[in-house]
Amino acid sequence: MRVTVRHLRLGSGLVLLSYISLHLTNHALALWSLNLAESGLRWSIALWQSLPGTVALYGAAGVHFVLACHTIGTRRHWRLPIIEWVRLWAGFSLPLLLIGHVVSTRLSVTLYGVEPSYRMIVTNLARSGAQGWQLALLAPGWLHGCLGLWLSLRRFASMQRAKPILLGIVVLLPLLSALGFLAMDRAVAGVPALPSTTVPPAALRSWREAILAAYLMLIAGAFAANLLRSRLAR
Repeated sequence: MRVTVRHLRLGSGLVLLSYISLHLTNHALALWSLNLAESGLRWSIALWQSLPGTVALYGAAGVHFVLACHTIGTRRHWRLPIIEWVRLWAGFSLPLLLIGHVVSTRLSVTLYGVEPSYRMIVTNLARSGAQGWQLALLAPGWLHGCLGLWLSLRRFASMQRAKPILLGIVVLLPLLSALGFLAMDRAVAGVPALPSTTVPPAALRSWREAILAAYLMLIAGAFAANLLRSRLAR
């Protein structure tokens, strides 16, 4: 079967949506117990930080981003329905939120050997007053993925019949995730401050700023290419 851009976009999007869904599910497990959520986190780390998981996740992120930039650069007009504008906003805002998260977790593990846990993460977030930021972290990606999947599959009659169930999942999973995170926040309340890690804050800040600058430059370049293409066409 010939692989098309639509196949690449859908396949890479499904990998990213699976990653986000697993994160939301792990947070929701804290409604039962913090230990259960910690077990889910260990399974998630084993999956996504393995060699196949790393290749799949970052490969999918790269493919999805390149296709998004290509779409921006070649789009002939911007007369889009509201659902498309919401999907674009959610898709491009997600990396702005996740870059700091990835740097403080994945790079901390890879470069400095820090072992992440919900007790450490939630305690440090509570200490810095950033719980609300964490609750909003995965929402744009979840919304973008669900809208993209629906736009791809809504032409099938079975999807139309399952629409109420799918809508319930779209609303319920992030709600349970938020409640689970609040449960973790209560569980670690009063826990003594965790010992500081050996991660140099300045090093992580430099990584975060460099990746963010590169991301914004690529987005700006895609829009500039679109303007240049439109002007040459006229």
